[in-house]
Amino acid sequence: MSENTLTSSAPTRTKTPVDSPPPTRRRQLALAVILACQLMVILDATVVTIALPGIQHALGFSSAGLSWVMNIYSLTFGGLLLLGGRAGDIFGRRRLLAWGIALFTLASLAGGLATDPTELLVARVAQGVGAAVAAPSTLALIVSTFRDPVERARAIGLFSAMSASGATVGLIVGGLLTSWLSWRWVMFINVPFGVLVTVLAPRVIEEPERRPGRLDLAGALTATGGMVSLVYGFIRAATVGWNDSFTLSCFAAAAVLLTVFVLVERRVDQPLLPLSLLTDKVRAGGYAAMALLAAAMFGMFFFVTQYLQTGLGMSPMKAGFAFLPLAVPIFAGARLAPRLVPKWGTRPFLLAAPVLLISGMGLLTQVNPDTAYVSGVLPSLVLFGLGAGFTMVPLSLTILASVRPEESGAASGTLQTMQQAGGSLGTAVGITAFTHATSHPSALPGAAGLHATLAHGVSLAMTCSLGLAAGRRAPAPGRHRPP
Repeated sequence: MSENTLTSSAPTRTKTPVDSPPPTRRRQLALAVILACQLMVILDATVVTIALPGIQHALGFSSAGLSWVMNIYSLTFGGLLLLGGRAGDIFGRRRLLAWGIALFTLASLAGGLATDPTELLVARVAQGVGAAVAAPSTLALIVSTFRDPVERARAIGLFSAMSASGATVGLIVGGLLTSWLSWRWVMFINVPFGVLVTVLAPRVIEEPERRPGRLDLAGALTATGGMVSLVYGFIRAATVGWNDSFTLSCFAAAAVLLTVFVLVERRVDQPLLPLSLLTDKVRAGGYAAMALLAAAMFGMFFFVTQYLQTGLGMSPMKAGFAFLPLAVPIFAGARLAPRLVPKWGTRPFLLAAPVLLISGMGLLTQVNPDTAYVSGVLPSLVLFGLGAGFTMVPLSLTILASVRPEESGAASGTLQTMQQAGGSLGTAVGITAFTHATSHPSALPGAAGLHATLAHGVSLAMTCSLGLAAGRRAPAPGRHRPP
């Protein structure tokens, strides 16, 4: 054992799960609590987006500072996910889920009561920490709660649907709360759900067997530092460009720290991230595909929202509801896939779904000043939603296949880390392309010229997202079955 380790303060005594699975009713209640936790964490990444103008006006944020209301949450959440996943394996996943949501809930209340920018940003940091502690335990708890392959596939299908549609639901909920109440309610809305999750989790979720041991300190420091540097590099690239010296320094620091992290993990007895999760080619391909899917999806969210509100003049509430044709196919596809995967395996979905994704993104690359919502945007949302819905469940099943129970927290944390890093990458690449395109205004006069410039920028950004969507591929040949 490396001396750079931190001894767990938890008792060495572990709770051994019962041989038989929990009763059906209890499993369903446990799933509801887990899904509520995941929805809160995912929804919070977008629910604040539409409230940003109200936040700026109420608290006096500068234009540059306002972006940190979103970025600081993503930075903290993405940077600490690997640490949260390993901590769940050691200290107990149910316990970490309850603690994380309790912190997330208190931070949401503090954010809703904030009276100046500093108070809100501190609350957003605390939200990110709470989310990083809780989120890695969600998928791991589903794996331990649902032991029958068919039930597990259906539960993962609901989880994937909640993860994929949660960001879209956040846009809708944010528009409704901001229009009907105030921006503060995008924070307060988390409080009642967070209290319910915190109270119910110990009562309905079985605590899986823990893996007493040590939390790898050197691995924790290098992984957290590397992920924070990587995510911040993407965020900074989106605002100041890829040639900025500090941006390049962030990427260099990320490369060095993550390389050191891998070297550390190779020599410690109880690694933060078992490298066997990445040396498996099928699982590694699944992680890469999930990162690229998130990159394409978050880039699309950002720029379609811009086009709907700025180009087509939709109100925040209408723009949020305009994403319903994306959320419904995602949910439908994620619900249908678990019923078909046991019969056909994951391979057919991982080959066919990209056709739908690429078709949807391809339509958005054709955005022009004459593009309307019904004829130009709506079909792309439906196609992309179907592709994403039929992709996320097979990918999750592929990634979790053959994962040992004691490593499920690390596998889940790594999966969500890939999603966060991928989303930051997609937004950064899209903004870079958009900024380049809009730096050359249209020759048309007045509002027509502004609209043409916006349409050209969105088209180029969507071309970049199309490249990211096309870059994902089926992890490996074969008929992968549910774990």
